[in-house]
Amino acid sequence: MDYLISHLSQHQLLTLFLGVFAEQAGVPVPALPLLLVAGMDAYGHNTYAILALLVVTAASSLADLLWFRAGRHYGRRALSLLCKFAISSDSCVRQSERSFARYGVTTLLIAKFIPGLTTLSRPMAGALGMSTQTFLIFNFAGTVLWAGSGIALGLIFHEQILRLLRQFEAMGGLALATAATLLAGYIALRLWRRLRLSRLKAKLPQVHPVELAQMLEREAEIVILDVQPAALWNYPANHIQGAIHVDLDSLHQGISLPGLSPNTHVVVYCSCPNDVSAVKAAHMLTHHGIKAEILTGGINAWTSLGLPMEQS
Repeated sequence: MDYLISHLSQHQLLTLFLGVFAEQAGVPVPALPLLLVAGMDAYGHNTYAILALLVVTAASSLADLLWFRAGRHYGRRALSLLCKFAISSDSCVRQSERSFARYGVTTLLIAKFIPGLTTLSRPMAGALGMSTQTFLIFNFAGTVLWAGSGIALGLIFHEQILRLLRQFEAMGGLALATAATLLAGYIALRLWRRLRLSRLKAKLPQVHPVELAQMLEREAEIVILDVQPAALWNYPANHIQGAIHVDLDSLHQGISLPGLSPNTHVVVYCSCPNDVSAVKAAHMLTHHGIKAEILTGGINAWTSLGLPMEQS
């Protein structure tokens, strides 16, 4: 057996633990190849398959619990940090919120199979107030399902995986260069998307939370649109008093909003890092001839300054 395969086999469990923990912690490296190789090595060794499953489950559960606790204690600040750390699109926060709104705790059963959702489902569960016991039960079930599926695929396709590893070994440095190029391209694409949204935001008018609060005190005629997912609208403390909840998809589909005209003073806010959803909403409204301002920092900046919230 050549060096690459021998190295993976000798250090499989340690590689599994570190690789899975890194991915679940938010590092943009895939863990699925490690699960497949573990399944390949487990062919004919059922005990090793069970041991690999336990190691993967332990590594993932440790990272999951750390992010869940971070979401519980730091709320959306933990989500913002994770989005930046993972170089993910900021809109991934919204996608995770919508998944929890539609599927509830069962989101944790499928989260690890969906890129982006696996990254943010843990701190999102904490930020939304899910109990630790519920999180541990459903997250454990989802982890075992994900890890077991990857290892099972490795068992089924062990011959093909072994052949592929031998081909990589034969390619030598070219294989590493190809992998590095693909990873660099992935990161560059994510950074380009973030830069594009930042430039779009810079072109749109913005209002500081304190400035908006002062205008509301003067009883200025302002329509405040909240484009957070419906899951967060159920909690009064998550939105500004008098705000109107609007689904971002309805704006995208061109659905008209009653009471809005080109002369209406509109302010849009969200809870996404870098105000991504608010930027998209304001951009859509602009295309409909309605000038909209973005609340800088969104609901997070508003609450951090202790400004008035909707009362339950």
